[in-house]
Amino acid sequence: MNSANTKTKITKKDLFKANWRWLWSSQICWNYERMMSTGYLYTMLPTLKKLYPDDEDLIEMMKTHNQFFNTNAYVGGFIVGMDMAIEEKEGTKAKDTVAGLKTGLMGPFAGVGDTIVGVILPTIFGSIGAYMGLKGNPIGAIIWLLVNFAVLFLRFTLLPLGYSQGEKLIYAAGDKLNRITDAAILLGVTVVGALIPTVVSVKVPLVFQSGKVTLKAQSVLNQIMPSLVPVLLVVLCYWLLGKKKMNSTRLIVCVLIGGIILGGLGILSK
Repeated sequence: MNSANTKTKITKKDLFKANWRWLWSSQICWNYERMMSTGYLYTMLPTLKKLYPDDEDLIEMMKTHNQFFNTNAYVGGFIVGMDMAIEEKEGTKAKDTVAGLKTGLMGPFAGVGDTIVGVILPTIFGSIGAYMGLKGNPIGAIIWLLVNFAVLFLRFTLLPLGYSQGEKLIYAAGDKLNRITDAAILLGVTVVGALIPTVVSVKVPLVFQSGKVTLKAQSVLNQIMPSLVPVLLVVLCYWLLGKKKMNSTRLIVCVLIGGIILGGLGILSK
């Protein structure tokens, strides 16, 4: 079996179960290697068991959903809903599509969720509630509770909304799954590529002098390509992860040791 059972239909009960799991367990077993992957897999597990009665297909998709994933927990349910809709229609054939979709959307959704839910709402309503509380007015605490209940309610509507939008995407595209897959993968690669110069900060502080001439290594590298060293470092890490005995934990240790040694020698800096 290469795809989901065409007779299988995700019900409102399935959506509620997934929503409930995401609400309480989206960040369960959170770690720096896979971040929210365990919570994502736990959320999808009842749906996966329903869509993939064949054990090999189930195991394959479980491995797919246990890969790195990280976004804002309040809005991440939208991505889960789209994933459920796509897999319901296409089954294992959509494995690359959902992987690219998750990679491409988790960054933008994290930015929106962190900004609105993590910064704007707490800053505005938290300040109002705290000020009223300091004045002895209990309405401040009530306002804060109402805002949090409103956020919780809105959060619970995002997964079904994502599911309905995912259905529209699949039916509108018809049999053009390969195009969706290519677009999703391209979006994911673009997002990851854009993160390199913003997240990875590595410079070469070496300075070469010959008489009155001073040559800074980092300036030369910037003329060749901005953020060249971070890109090369990411390529090296990606290549090492492809080796048989290398995993994320060992790679982190190697990067730490290499950074300390090269930093101490003055070859690399932040």
